[in-house]
Amino acid sequence: MKPCARPLAWGLVCVALACAHAPSPVVQEASTALPRGVWRSRGYGRLFQVEATGVTGFHVAGPFCYRDPRPEADPDGWLGGHQRLTDDTLAVSGTPGGTRYVLERLPALPAACEDRTPWTADRLAALTAETFATLYPTSAARGLDWSARAATAARRLDASSDDAALFEALSEMLADVDDAHVELHATVGGEPRELTPGEAPTLRRLARADMDERTWLRAYKRGILEDILRGTGRQVANHRLFWGRVEDVGYLNVVTMGAFDADAAPDDTTALEAALDEALGAFQGARAVIVDVSNNRGGYDGVSLRLAGRFASERRLAYTKVGFGARDVAPQAFHVEPSPRVRYEGPVYLLTSDVTVSAGEVFTLAMRALPNVRHVGTTTRGALSDQLEKPLPNGWRLALAGEVYRDAQGTDFEPRGIPPAMPLEVFPPDAPAQGHARAVLRLMTALATAPR
Repeated sequence: MKPCARPLAWGLVCVALACAHAPSPVVQEASTALPRGVWRSRGYGRLFQVEATGVTGFHVAGPFCYRDPRPEADPDGWLGGHQRLTDDTLAVSGTPGGTRYVLERLPALPAACEDRTPWTADRLAALTAETFATLYPTSAARGLDWSARAATAARRLDASSDDAALFEALSEMLADVDDAHVELHATVGGEPRELTPGEAPTLRRLARADMDERTWLRAYKRGILEDILRGTGRQVANHRLFWGRVEDVGYLNVVTMGAFDADAAPDDTTALEAALDEALGAFQGARAVIVDVSNNRGGYDGVSLRLAGRFASERRLAYTKVGFGARDVAPQAFHVEPSPRVRYEGPVYLLTSDVTVSAGEVFTLAMRALPNVRHVGTTTRGALSDQLEKPLPNGWRLALAGEVYRDAQGTDFEPRGIPPAMPLEVFPPDAPAQGHARAVLRLMTALATAPR
């Protein structure tokens, strides 16, 4: 699963994790028949000790190793099944067709994993810097020197520093890391604190203009239903989909890649499939369809691929991905498969913006792999990787990107974003609330009047 933007009017696909002091380390109940021994992931900074009594998870970064403080027995959903690659390597995956993680056998549990040195503020800051230095794919591209940042934190902290000082030091360490997948969630003095430095430029402009994001979202929705779809559109699937047909042009807007039914699991696609059957049925014979993910805040890659399959006529490579620093691991390929349900295979115009992020960008890669799709709008956010959860030993929660995604041609778009083939300003700085509807209407007019 990928994370998404904060809740606001349409809610989060992601489930927030409570921040608390670390519980006592527990030996996790075995959830698979993994062979006994010590297994370390290639990339991702994970380690599992498998014994007759169960599985104990650890996090590793450079010289640091600590037990996973979360009480769940496989909190990240890695251990749904495994495949032996060699005597000393395994591939594990939480779900069939999901992300594959390669584990290698170690002769014994590293001594660092049994170190009981207290996790003081200065050690936690050093661990955070080492986690990014070891696992974060775009440090060089972003010009981030983690050694220097660690040294700055070390000058501010010592073993007696309190939680407030630690949070301030980590905030300084991460504040300019402009990545939608970087987060820090803490509890300071009994109060929750968070740092989410990777906001889209459009959303930052709203804040500078003193425009409430809820107000902006209401204007976005109103522009779709009243201006673009002329009062005849549909808002369905737990308010995640808007669709309608205006004369000869179909319009589909998807605001998240998940949570399509408030009473079902967030990755359940039953409501999505029913809505798409109806919408794409109405689009049959249209000269073109606009698929708008200009305000898509992410969700699940599997949902993105399933949705893209509604516009595919044949199987296509969508993208590959691999954990950063995963030695001797071939990138895993993901394909768009034509849906067995109602499809639209005519001309499709995919509309994106800088707000399009995470699984919305994965959808963009999948759609760009299809020959009937043209990408229009503005460049996406540039945060494609799955979010890597790193609960800190004190119970705080750190998250960061940990993977390298490449499109079918081998191009990595993180952190620069995916540029459109046909530029079209979606959220102009001088009209962020009205610009979206105006842009879509311009595109609709051009499509409606173009020669067939």
